[in-house]
Amino acid sequence: MEVKDLKLLIKMITETDITEFAMDNAEEKIVIKRGQKPEYVQMAAPAYLTPAPGPATTAAATAPPVVPASKTGETINSPIVGTFYRAASPEAAPFVEIGQIVEKGQTLCLVEAMKLFNEIESEYKCKILQICIENAQPVEFGQPLFIVEKI
Repeated sequence: MEVKDLKLLIKMITETDITEFAMDNAEEKIVIKRGQKPEYVQMAAPAYLTPAPGPATTAAATAPPVVPASKTGETINSPIVGTFYRAASPEAAPFVEIGQIVEKGQTLCLVEAMKLFNEIESEYKCKILQICIENAQPVEFGQPLFIVEKI
């Protein structure tokens, strides 16, 4: 790509809401990112008082939430904030299933952000151990989407 074309591309991107653009072909790869990296602040969750058991309170209401045991392995995290989709459409089969071996570059899921569907691809050959998000649920930047075992 020539410098004048690159300058035109940068100008077009800065005039839109796009924060990241990537183009890859046999000859070159171009990645343009705008804005600052997000800053994360960790805070302790507030302690909630559990009401004393009474006629209106059930055992289920006072029981702590059940968290499934996490499998060990590498995590594949969401690169953006958006909505997680396991398939290209509601009628389509999911991109991957638990136990499936995926190749480097294979699409794992979609994350919709600002009406753009971003394909999340595997960066290495791996086996899917766990899918951490339910279909059509919101995800945060850096949130684990899959737990995998590198092959």
